[in-house]
Amino acid sequence: MTILQDSWFLTGRMMKHMTRSIDTIISVVVMPIMVMLAFVYIFGGAMSTSQEAYKGFILPAILLFTIASGVGYTAFRLNDDVKNGVFDRFNSMPISRLAVLNGHVFTSVFFNFISTIVVLLVGILIGFRPQADLLDWLAIAALILLTNYALSWIAVFFGLIAKSNESASVFSYLLLGLLFISSGFVPTETLPKALKGFAEYQPMTSIINSLRMLLTDGKFSGDFLTAVIWLLGTMLLFQFLAIRFYYKKMLK
Repeated sequence: MTILQDSWFLTGRMMKHMTRSIDTIISVVVMPIMVMLAFVYIFGGAMSTSQEAYKGFILPAILLFTIASGVGYTAFRLNDDVKNGVFDRFNSMPISRLAVLNGHVFTSVFFNFISTIVVLLVGILIGFRPQADLLDWLAIAALILLTNYALSWIAVFFGLIAKSNESASVFSYLLLGLLFISSGFVPTETLPKALKGFAEYQPMTSIINSLRMLLTDGKFSGDFLTAVIWLLGTMLLFQFLAIRFYYKKMLK
């Protein structure tokens, strides 16, 4: 209970910082919306499918684009707390040590989840019509939250080990790169042979395919379990690495 209470208190502190940061809101909410509009209304006309169908095709990738942009700021802000001595002050207080990391993770999950809802609503406003029922929406929410949680632990790890604020968020560009070499923006069949195999089996593709099937067809795809396994493995790995580094290097 102490860990949860302390984590919730620190989450409130960090959420205030996030909501008051104009550059964070622009990068995490406005930029994904602009990317979605650009792909739909500028590049969408060049696709073999109709513009209406392309809205549903691209939306899952834009949701992950939103999360990837958000966790980049999580790493940046965590590293900023480390460099400015905020972690040292927290560690001198009678609070749970893990609450300091949990606060950043929970803030990232809450803020990014709200951002994905905003982006999804914009997608609906421009004409996308989801076919999901209640169970499908619950599965969509669960998958987005799990993606948020797993990627947030990657952000925590890189935020801890980075030597500067700027380098802390560099990993998010790798996540964005994975998005573009996936089934997010074009079918993998259209990719060059050297990229096709990688795109079909990398984790972003299974997450995107699962979200797309739930949103556009109201069905669970065969990629859903694969996506969950990828995310759970990523979460456990980077949670272990982040906590281990935190205790060995920062709590001496």
